[in-house]
Amino acid sequence: MTDRPGPVRTLALAALTIALAAAFLALGWWQIERRAWKLDLIDRVESRVSASPVAPPGPEDWPGLSREGAEYLRVEAEGRFLADEALVQAVTERGAGYWVLSPFVTEDGLTMLVNRGFVPREGRTASRSTGTGPHRIVGLLRMTEPDGGFLRANDPGAGRWYSRDVDAIARSMGLTGAAPYFVDAEAGHNGGTPPVGGLTVVRFRNTHLVYALTWFTLAAMCAGATVLVLRAGTAPARDGPQES
Repeated sequence: MTDRPGPVRTLALAALTIALAAAFLALGWWQIERRAWKLDLIDRVESRVSASPVAPPGPEDWPGLSREGAEYLRVEAEGRFLADEALVQAVTERGAGYWVLSPFVTEDGLTMLVNRGFVPREGRTASRSTGTGPHRIVGLLRMTEPDGGFLRANDPGAGRWYSRDVDAIARSMGLTGAAPYFVDAEAGHNGGTPPVGGLTVVRFRNTHLVYALTWFTLAAMCAGATVLVLRAGTAPARDGPQES
């Protein structure tokens, strides 16, 4: 008798472990590429948030706007706030509460939503008047957040907002031709009164190297398993016990 696997079974097992090793190698290399992309993105964003502010993109620039190319661009505009606002549920370093989004019309006639900052839940009914005078806004451009939050859809009719969905909020306010982005105002634009600006979190999760090492380790294990399978398939047959 022999416990050596047959040649067909040996080849099948070897093919399987080789295929798994190749797949794990591909996944590992993909994570290396993703890491390079993420590091480049982090560098670009860091340069944007620390740069001198520029004018917000106008209608001629909107078709080419992308999250990678425009988000966290530091912008500056002068104009006036319109008498409307939307409260979007938020959780910040200051606790749970709301972002206060108000429509803003620049001196050039551009209409855009400005996230004026955070108010706690108990402060949602407090006066947040922007006054009638001109304002200068400096902040970070943010792309729209459509549909709603995690497992919670926006309800424009009831005025319940779980994400900063620019198009839906603009429609609820009767705005036409509004920019497809909003601006997170920097701290101090209200003269120290609520809402509190400058709470934008600029942080990117970068665990691609850990994932890459995990996939490469699994690939090495599959390669080792291939060697063991092939050795077992080519080992000399062992005879069973002989009867006397």
